[in-house]
Amino acid sequence: MELFEERGYEDTTVADIAARAGLTKRTFFRYFADKREVLFSGTEVLREKFVAGIAAAPADDCPLDAIAAGLEAMADLFDEFGEHPHKRQAIIAANPELQERELIKLSAYAAAAAGALRERGVAEPGASLAAEAGLAVFRIAFEQWTSGPERQDLHQLIRDALAELKAVTVPA
Repeated sequence: MELFEERGYEDTTVADIAARAGLTKRTFFRYFADKREVLFSGTEVLREKFVAGIAAAPADDCPLDAIAAGLEAMADLFDEFGEHPHKRQAIIAANPELQERELIKLSAYAAAAAGALRERGVAEPGASLAAEAGLAVFRIAFEQWTSGPERQDLHQLIRDALAELKAVTVPA
């Protein structure tokens, strides 16, 4: 992360990363397919936390509320990461290749969330619609959280974004 911040993503090589970590390039490639994956490691853990949160939601929750439970579970994990997500997001925002990879990751999260909703008995297309809407809520809250001038509570930003989604989709 430090190298990406110092030199920029494009000007940082696998050899640079391995040397800074005290590893050989060969050892680096045992853990990562390429330098992009340094920024995307841990994706599976986050997806599992999201799906587990959906599964653990009360049985009578509507699909979007079950998704909200999954998002809250993800936010719990981010609480443990300190400044890392903020630095990571700045690097991704500056590089179109990484932005594309981030969108692919979010698409996998939506597919996993839709699957978790189907496990709860939610039929299609409702499961996919709720999952995609939930990921939109997450993206907006996460962007506010990582780009705001002062640190805000990610949990509250998720709740606010979800409330806004409900306000624009449900008649008063």
